[in-house]
Amino acid sequence: MEWSLSLLVLMGQCSFTTCQLHDYYFIKENKTWDEARMYCRKNYTDLATVSNMTDMKRLINSTHSQAEAWIGLTSYPGNETRTWHWSLPGVKFNESKTNWDSGEPNDKPFPQNCAIINKDLAWIDESCNKKHYFLCYNENRTSDNKVYCIKEQKTWPEAQNYCRENHTDLVSGLDQLHVCDGCDQPESYVWIGLFRDTWRWSDGSSFSFRYWESLSDNNMVDGQSKKTCATTVLNRAGRWSFDNCSNEKPFICYDDKVILINENKTWVEALNYCRENYHDLVSITSLDKQRWIQDRAKNASSPYVWLGLRYSCTLDFWFWVNDEKISYTNWSPNKMDECDMSAAMETGGNNQWFIKPDNEKYNFICFNTIQ
Repeated sequence: MEWSLSLLVLMGQCSFTTCQLHDYYFIKENKTWDEARMYCRKNYTDLATVSNMTDMKRLINSTHSQAEAWIGLTSYPGNETRTWHWSLPGVKFNESKTNWDSGEPNDKPFPQNCAIINKDLAWIDESCNKKHYFLCYNENRTSDNKVYCIKEQKTWPEAQNYCRENHTDLVSGLDQLHVCDGCDQPESYVWIGLFRDTWRWSDGSSFSFRYWESLSDNNMVDGQSKKTCATTVLNRAGRWSFDNCSNEKPFICYDDKVILINENKTWVEALNYCRENYHDLVSITSLDKQRWIQDRAKNASSPYVWLGLRYSCTLDFWFWVNDEKISYTNWSPNKMDECDMSAAMETGGNNQWFIKPDNEKYNFICFNTIQ
């Protein structure tokens, strides 16, 4: 059944350039980290989660303060809690798809929380304070080769800062590393964007973005003796530090506008539910938004989640039902335009979008504009 555009398209209350999936709120009251988390969960969503540098800039702009404030990052004691991450936000580390050299990672001498590759592209764990050449990745470069080998000796944190300031990030993930086969790489060890730490986000998000003021092996493994919590130091460009969680400080909450509904409904039922209870089915108009939404979708109970993307047979084009511009897509390779079809995102794998019949039932994601 072909729905008319007058029914499906909502003249949006926010444009694709201004609409944010979450907002930050600076709370001037001094509280311990646990008290701050309790306050945020009661009044908003949780203590602030930061998924990328764009989020970090928005967080700083929301405060108008020079204070040091709690954010929602905390570490837990024990070496066994260390987890490997890729530096580039949104690139997932998969334990079943690695390329460690024989006997690696060996964590010797302890601690070795960053990774280098040899000329065969095999991974080796290394102390983050050692100095090596490094590989940067530039996602904005139009040519096939988006990897740059920087022949300057830097520590892993210094290399990460350089890549983020001059390109996108340290090279991250197997797909980017495969591109290194043809790049001008020196006959020596080079840093890649692989690191591990004990830090976790309070809301359960898996974002790997870190913005430490000073980074070493010791604070990447922080928490071996006791739980510690992260702060943003607003008078030092918002760079992160950490402190005893029982100390009292101002804090930053965030309010999530993305709501995962763990109920299986058809696409039309999901659309009606979101419009009756929130605002609309969610739209994804940038890579940053894709990464935020796919992190929420990991908790779905169905293999796909409905999005607010619909195909019109009459006009022969795809459109977001809230009238946002289609400025980003993440379609699977087998995309075909057919009537009575809508878009659903897979909740695992690469979180690609698939065309699904409207009458199939999946979980779905709503977008909320109500404060």
